[in-house]
Amino acid sequence: MRALVLLLLLTAGAAAEELVAIRPVATIDDPAIRLGDVFDGAGARAQQPIGAAPAPGRRLVLETPQLVGLARGYGLAWRPLSPNDRVVVERAGRAVPRAEIEAALKAELVRLGAPETGEIELGPWMPPMVPPTAAVELGAEAVTLEGNNGRFAATLVVAAEGIPTQRFRIAGRVAATVPVVLATHRLALGDIVGPGDVRETRQRAERVRPGAAERAEPAVGQQLRRPVGADLPFQLADLAPPAMVLKNSRVTLVLDAPGLALTAQGRALANAPRGAVVAVMNVNSQQVVEGQVIGPGRVRIALGSVPISR
Repeated sequence: MRALVLLLLLTAGAAAEELVAIRPVATIDDPAIRLGDVFDGAGARAQQPIGAAPAPGRRLVLETPQLVGLARGYGLAWRPLSPNDRVVVERAGRAVPRAEIEAALKAELVRLGAPETGEIELGPWMPPMVPPTAAVELGAEAVTLEGNNGRFAATLVVAAEGIPTQRFRIAGRVAATVPVVLATHRLALGDIVGPGDVRETRQRAERVRPGAAERAEPAVGQQLRRPVGADLPFQLADLAPPAMVLKNSRVTLVLDAPGLALTAQGRALANAPRGAVVAVMNVNSQQVVEGQVIGPGRVRIALGSVPISR
């Protein structure tokens, strides 16, 4: 009977208190952890700061003894259900984009003599984390540059609302780049390169083979002597004027002379572009002569041309 009475008294006391529960995982976007982030049902005390939040993108864990101390300290009706009760507090964050970091470094490196067209290569690093909506200011201090190999070192300064100013030591290399023309998609042998098939960009010099096209003009309108994969450069040696006659195709042989114009049917013995000399066979006489390609499927034969074979 005494045990029953004690149980009823304890139950009545707990009912009179404001019941709360822990939040197993709390995601916050604030420099401080508040009571309501940890305890669900904290009521008017929910906005009470109880400690500093972890850095953006990081987490901290409040174990059972800490939770018991907080509940007692702020008069909350909470008791652990197990010795493993805990709350994981995660702070939202975003990584500072690599491009913004490179821009901040490049301004200082160019001032020290690095080429404006150089590409920054960073060593192993973790991008700084900042609050998701905070404006960020980046700077570079104590920048050094080795002119012979382009290696540099610097202190990256990251300032953002809601976090202390951060400083990171960072190192890398400024790599020289050259202009290059890349294929926007895969092109097959014999394709004619069009304006939509190319894009101009810059790549590191050590990655570009000698003889690569540097501008779009030399590539557009040319015919490929070998396939080119997407995002790969065009080699000038793989480009040729488009063939006006194709090997084994029927062509019109044109004999031009003062006061005389004769035509005959022939067969081209090779591919040839406009202006090139190609061997053709007269289908009637079976004689092979050489002529100049003057248009699609048309070959001019000079007066007095000597057959090169029968």
